[in-house]
Amino acid sequence: MALTDPATEASRTATRPEKGRSLWTDARRRFLRNRAATAALAVLVLIAIFAFGGGFVAQYERDYVDFTLIGINASKGVPSFETGHYFGTDAEGRDLFARTVQGTRLSLLIGIVGSLVAVVVGTLYGAISGYLGGRVDSVMMRIVDILMSIPFMFVLILLLVIFGRSLLMLFIGIGLISWLGMARIARGQTLTIKNKEFVEAAIATGVRPLTIILRHIVPNLLGIVVVYATLLIPEMIIYESFISFLGLGVQEPNTSLGSLISSGASQVLNGGGEPWQLYFPLFFFVATLFAFFFVGDGLRDALDPKDR
Repeated sequence: MALTDPATEASRTATRPEKGRSLWTDARRRFLRNRAATAALAVLVLIAIFAFGGGFVAQYERDYVDFTLIGINASKGVPSFETGHYFGTDAEGRDLFARTVQGTRLSLLIGIVGSLVAVVVGTLYGAISGYLGGRVDSVMMRIVDILMSIPFMFVLILLLVIFGRSLLMLFIGIGLISWLGMARIARGQTLTIKNKEFVEAAIATGVRPLTIILRHIVPNLLGIVVVYATLLIPEMIIYESFISFLGLGVQEPNTSLGSLISSGASQVLNGGGEPWQLYFPLFFFVATLFAFFFVGDGLRDALDPKDR
């Protein structure tokens, strides 16, 4: 049996090529090592299951009114598995579990759709501005500066008062201003990327500017775009909840977490309600926000090339 020289084996090991790792593979490994981020991701999955699957568990419709409670004391519909009111009832005798399910689902949809639109519009706008440069860049960025100087909440409230309080106007109002921050971030990253060798090679081969932006620049912005989108979702939820808390957002028969919190807080402060009418929607609101913030923070650390 031939013996292997330790020095020869060590040299073979040293010269053996190391298997390469992609950015996303490395980011996934480092994200999974972040306990806070993985726990927050698990919480988000549970909240999504509750929002989109809770309706199959609820024994009552969200607008169901228990007439046995009306005229007696609607707030006495305490949380109980025996009656099927898992979260109790609100001041009007409606099942709070079903309404919390719908409110959580609507708030998540507003946050996800609003941030998706903001990311798509902002990324394309910022990438075009940064790549073209010159006067085009100056004009496009001055437009962003002017829009950012306008009080956002004032414009949103004004739109809802003039054109009616509807879910569509809420999306339009939030979408008017939410893409501005993403546009500035995308433009700054594009100014760095457009001087890279692969972009210069594409220019030398005659590739059109729009194709370069879509195929070479935008894909290299995905890391920061994903992080920004994750942090933008809770911001959208806060905007919607604040507007609904003022009574200008989602209207009956629809509801959101902001509307439920507003209704529960008014009932508790006026002495005509019970604490659970506020605590249940408030719990899902706070849990959703913190989960998105922790996931966004974990993605930011995982995708940071300086920490690789």
